[in-house]
Amino acid sequence: MSAATLRPGLTDRRTRTLVTPEGIAIKMVVASRGARFGALAIDLVLIVVLIFATTAGLLAVFGGISQADRMTASKSGVGLAVQFLFILWLAAMFLFRNAYFLFFELGPRGATPGKRLVGIRIASRDGGRLTAEMVLARNLLRDLELFMPIFMLLAARGGDMGGAGIAGLTWFLIFALFPCFNRDALRAGDLIAGTWVVEAPKRKLQAAMSLGGASRGEASETTGAAYRFGEKELSAYGEYELQTLERVLRENRREGIVSVHEAICTKIGWDPGTGDERAFLETYYTQLRARLEGNMRLGKRKADKWG
Repeated sequence: MSAATLRPGLTDRRTRTLVTPEGIAIKMVVASRGARFGALAIDLVLIVVLIFATTAGLLAVFGGISQADRMTASKSGVGLAVQFLFILWLAAMFLFRNAYFLFFELGPRGATPGKRLVGIRIASRDGGRLTAEMVLARNLLRDLELFMPIFMLLAARGGDMGGAGIAGLTWFLIFALFPCFNRDALRAGDLIAGTWVVEAPKRKLQAAMSLGGASRGEASETTGAAYRFGEKELSAYGEYELQTLERVLRENRREGIVSVHEAICTKIGWDPGTGDERAFLETYYTQLRARLEGNMRLGKRKADKWG
């Protein structure tokens, strides 16, 4: 998942540390409630624009049917065409309301256009991969959280709220304020799906760190081994994992190096044995960095291992 940059002055109240299934501790910043609201507002505006554009397009097609044909629609094939246009409109409304969020959040970025504009994304709270089941669960709950109470409010007539209007307003407020009463700003859908929304700003690769001779293609001083990684091995990770690996090498803690060495070997299918973990990681770091920088020059970016 994409790493969140810890900006100066950012309160620790939104900073979280979790351990991925590969045993790597990573820091993340939970998205603010304001950012989430802004992203939702942008997405809803885009959905409304799509709805209006689709409706206008179908009305234009309908307008192409002559008045005489519409008068006799029930007795001709034109009637079937009109019914088809109406069914097409209903299907489009359903897709815009539901498939919009599913389509974008199931993508490699885990974010709708609104979320991408404000620099946030969906992530799994256990540090693993964001699954289709998680995205489906959190988005199916949106109908109960947002759309259903809105429909109930629209059903209320004028200033007389009535039972349906009061129920809809109460329902809406309960779910709208739900993120205000938990420290991770979780929606009810996030709570059930096991997801959260985190900051995911774009970041540039930091300056390369100075490493030993093994990283430059020379043989390891410990074992004499020279490591060469192919496209398959290097394509397993992205920019975020590169930065995490660099942090582990800088800290130079034996347990961290052994843990990350084991995780990478398992991921890429290598079994170089033990005793040469740092040389292995230094070489992998250098070759992975070279690959990512080369792709950047071609306009290709790989934010993380899921990208």
